[in-house]
Amino acid sequence: MKPLKHFVFVFITVAIAWSCSNGSDALDTTDPMKYVALTNVSYGNDPHQVYDIYLPKNRTVDTKIMLLIHGGGWSEGDKNDMAGFKDFIRDQLPNIVVVNMNYRLADENTPPHPMQINDISSVVNELLAKKNEYHIGSELGLMGVSAGGHLALLWSYEFDAKKQVKMVCSMVGPTNLADDSYVNSPNQDLRDLIFQFGQDIEVLKSVSPLYRAKSTSPPTLLFYGAQDPLIPNSQGIDLNAKLEELNVTHEFTLYPNGGHGWIGLDLLDTSVKLKTFMEAHL
Repeated sequence: MKPLKHFVFVFITVAIAWSCSNGSDALDTTDPMKYVALTNVSYGNDPHQVYDIYLPKNRTVDTKIMLLIHGGGWSEGDKNDMAGFKDFIRDQLPNIVVVNMNYRLADENTPPHPMQINDISSVVNELLAKKNEYHIGSELGLMGVSAGGHLALLWSYEFDAKKQVKMVCSMVGPTNLADDSYVNSPNQDLRDLIFQFGQDIEVLKSVSPLYRAKSTSPPTLLFYGAQDPLIPNSQGIDLNAKLEELNVTHEFTLYPNGGHGWIGLDLLDTSVKLKTFMEAHL
């Protein structure tokens, strides 16, 4: 597959100073009065299976968690790409635990699914196992950008067996991999991107949030750009219509001038809506 140009969000954040640990000092994590940041905590044997966790001071066993999932076409990207969102949440919603994860990347021999969904499950299960050590709750929000948005929606709609997800946010995440705009696109690179999951339409539907959404799906926040070269407008519009039909609490924003990311007043609008939605549902 030929490389696709990747677009990134410019997220204006307040500079925050913090102390970092390599995750080896368990005594720090058990003191709920202290702020602790642990970086590159391993949750598996692969080098990509690591996460960063930011534990707020004065946390309790009811403290909620926001799990961040980066994009990169399922075969690239890194949790550092989500640093702007991590800083924004820590500044604007300082009582929430932020977890920023890496996951194993797809290649010619290994498709994204179920590998990357399994990695999200592994992180969630580890957070549950370390609930007492970290002194945190079990209720989650998920937020992802692009491929990460797809993964956040898919996991929340189909794989949240314990019903921990209280809200999910997708920013320019694909919702229907079987969309004709993908499978019959004249752009070979775009077809190759989607065909990492296979070329069978039923398989593509099975890994598409549009087909996994149900009336019990968690509150959903959606952001898309009408000029996005990678995400057809139908991706956000169709999921919005499906959630309306299912009577799922949700908000949908399509920025007329937005691409695979945006800046300026549109970005300010995104930040306000994100904070408000998190305050209401997480």
